[in-house]
Amino acid sequence: MTAAIVGWGHTPFGKLDGSLEDLIVAAAREALADAGLTGRDIDAVWLGNFNAGMVPDGFASSMILGADEGLRWKPATRVENACASGSAALYAAMDAIASGRVKIALVVGAEKMTAVDNAAVTQALGCASYQKEEAGKSFPMIFAEFARAYAEKWGDPTEAMAHIAAKNHAAAVHNPLAQLRKPLELDFCLHESEKNPIIAAPLKKTDCSLVSDGAAAIVLVRGDMAGDFRRAVGFRAAQQVSDLLPLSAKDLTAFEGPRRAFDAAYRHAGVTVSDIAFAEVHDCFTIAELLSVEAMGLAAPGRARELVIDGGTGRNGRLPVNMSGGLKAKGHPVGATGVSMHVIAARQLTGEAGDMQLPDPQLGMTFNMGGGAVASYVSILERVV
Repeated sequence: MTAAIVGWGHTPFGKLDGSLEDLIVAAAREALADAGLTGRDIDAVWLGNFNAGMVPDGFASSMILGADEGLRWKPATRVENACASGSAALYAAMDAIASGRVKIALVVGAEKMTAVDNAAVTQALGCASYQKEEAGKSFPMIFAEFARAYAEKWGDPTEAMAHIAAKNHAAAVHNPLAQLRKPLELDFCLHESEKNPIIAAPLKKTDCSLVSDGAAAIVLVRGDMAGDFRRAVGFRAAQQVSDLLPLSAKDLTAFEGPRRAFDAAYRHAGVTVSDIAFAEVHDCFTIAELLSVEAMGLAAPGRARELVIDGGTGRNGRLPVNMSGGLKAKGHPVGATGVSMHVIAARQLTGEAGDMQLPDPQLGMTFNMGGGAVASYVSILERVV
């Protein structure tokens, strides 16, 4: 075990008062306090933050230093990898620990998205697509292509997508930090209506994740230091796979980058999907969760629809997926998402998930994705102290 999580912080997600800096500082202070550390104990800090013009704070890495006077003069680095910026920052910190250069790291993921209007957010997020071929396409339009490709090859996924939306909204009711703690009826998610319009056919509003503000933070320590803390969560695996950027270069139904990341994580951890107790996955759109269920090996290609509709990814199913509400209902402040997933997983594994808690989980998994299945990060975690 190279690194262990020994402290965490997590702001609410939603349309929040305050600046990007306020969010960063709040999450960092909570994580430090949770670990029982001060800024002087930290060797270096990393920030996951996409931004792309959503706020003027482009040079945000050193904002973390404002969380504690002892952080001044510590190395601070901002990491960006589209919607996987949070996991990218976390993995960068883990690499620094593995190198021996760092013993204790503070990682924050944060995004302020509601400072601009929806059109500006859409334009900013579109920067994560391949501009030579996909300029002008919104991300709902991009993931609609995944859904149409799936329908053409395997059959219409819209009923399963509606089940995913309803499941994740029901789960978010139990997450006090979620943006939308409101259940949605399956029938509402399934049908187009004035309140649930088509955004990019076949994706309706209920198939799309939220525009959110928020931050999450983690304190990482060298693995052999985990026993010095009151509890710790270690990494059985932390694997990244990056695929080509253009959609035209990929089989959209194969979800090959995520599939390879899951497979690499299983091999590294010495486990299979049947050993995993829960997963937090990147449901930026409901079709992404459906494809993730197949990519992780829980269902064969083209068979996730039946599993999802039968409740196989629900709280009492074969593998509970997104019991936090996921990006769909918890919220998706882009740079914070990957760090948030790891915080949620750590809370589950230590029995600190409150009303979200699952019975005695031993292994948890996170999948954070940047772009259209371009950057894929899969972690498998377990409690070690």
